[in-house]
Amino acid sequence: MDQDEASRIRALGEIAAEFDLDAIRVRTGDSEIEIVRRDPALAAPAAVPAGPVPSTPVAVGAEIPNPVVPQAGNARKVTAPVVGVFYRSASPGSDPFVEVGSRVAAGDPMCILEAMKLMNEITSDYAGVVSRILVENGELVSLGQELFWIEP
Repeated sequence: MDQDEASRIRALGEIAAEFDLDAIRVRTGDSEIEIVRRDPALAAPAAVPAGPVPSTPVAVGAEIPNPVVPQAGNARKVTAPVVGVFYRSASPGSDPFVEVGSRVAAGDPMCILEAMKLMNEITSDYAGVVSRILVENGELVSLGQELFWIEP
């Protein structure tokens, strides 16, 4: 592995960690590099780039947080309908749409997800009280990722 390849692998690992991605794959000509993040206890010992031969995953021992999360009980979950950047308010400096403890009705705005420069207002499908906000402002979220819990 030359120094240029090592630099590319490090940069991809940093991107995966910054955006909390589980995996990232980049193909350049005949070369393909895939970074797969796993629990450090389960990760392969070294990163190896894939060459012109069939690609193999490159494991990077990036630490993935594993917080203890209380059970949802009877909470209803609002999930991300698209991949995008999560924003709690309509604009920087304005009040968040909801806080923990806020009462919401079906159709009330909960957040905005920015996807490909489009701002998507996410509304509640349920009436109730917001019991948890599961993501941070400015965080990249995945399709189907839980955003809020709403208690009836």
